[in-house]
Amino acid sequence: MKRLLGVIVLMMLLFGCSAEKNETGKREGNVVATTGHIADVIKEIGGGHLTVTALMGPGVDPHLYKATQSDLSKLENAEVIFYNGLQLEGQMLDIFDQMSKDKTVLAVGDKLDKDKLLDSEDEGLLHDPHIWFNIDLWKQVVDAVTETLVKEYPEYKDDFQANETAFLKKLDELQTYAQERIKEIPEKQRILVTAHDAFNYFGESQGFEVRGLQGLSTEAEYGVKDVQEMVDFLVEHKIKAIFVESSVSDKAMKAVIEGAKQKGHDIVVGGELFSDAMGAEGTKEGTYVGMYEHNIDTIVDALK
Repeated sequence: MKRLLGVIVLMMLLFGCSAEKNETGKREGNVVATTGHIADVIKEIGGGHLTVTALMGPGVDPHLYKATQSDLSKLENAEVIFYNGLQLEGQMLDIFDQMSKDKTVLAVGDKLDKDKLLDSEDEGLLHDPHIWFNIDLWKQVVDAVTETLVKEYPEYKDDFQANETAFLKKLDELQTYAQERIKEIPEKQRILVTAHDAFNYFGESQGFEVRGLQGLSTEAEYGVKDVQEMVDFLVEHKIKAIFVESSVSDKAMKAVIEGAKQKGHDIVVGGELFSDAMGAEGTKEGTYVGMYEHNIDTIVDALK
């Protein structure tokens, strides 16, 4: 019954938003993405041809995000919609399903090689959705976005493809930068401890052991046992720094630090990492490349 009522409310909201749709029939290049990571790719590929809107801003947790009426209006007026998929935006799947009946709606995660995805042990998640932390996978996302935009706006094909080439070069340079900086950390110290398991793709691709207090989704609960096990791990491996995340409360990590202190092991917060959300628009960290560089610099400076 609750699900039925939810669908009815959704249909009412969509109907209410439909009056705002451009009646001229002219395609204005309105593209909407759920996360800042995806929106940044669209901006890089689209150049000045597209108007790109990200629904989720800095500090927003996509695992828990529920669409507002304003979001529904933006989605209704969009010509193309991109979302991450792989259950990252689990609260919005009915909306995407409804929207896909009238326009192109792409889950970029569905375009990736399945054998490159990390499996999930979390109930309800088949794969780890945090694909943006593997640069090679993100290149596949760039290709999928470009392919879709070329189909939707063929008049800009040459510009889109040239922009893709330029952006892929930036990503190659980013990978080189990351690898060079990571060399500053002794291999035995390459252990990344964060609030939740958002960095497994990062760990696999960059050679880190990764530990998160919560599971892949921030909906996962943690308890006293989880905190104690994390404390024991930190003490055993003599880890000197752990990291908080911009989109996750630091309460749990403070409990871990206090627990380690009670065992005679001092741990510091190595810095704040961007995980499920990027930085503010207009800042370096508000771009994919800038966000990744920030994380690399923060991790290396704390662990080397």
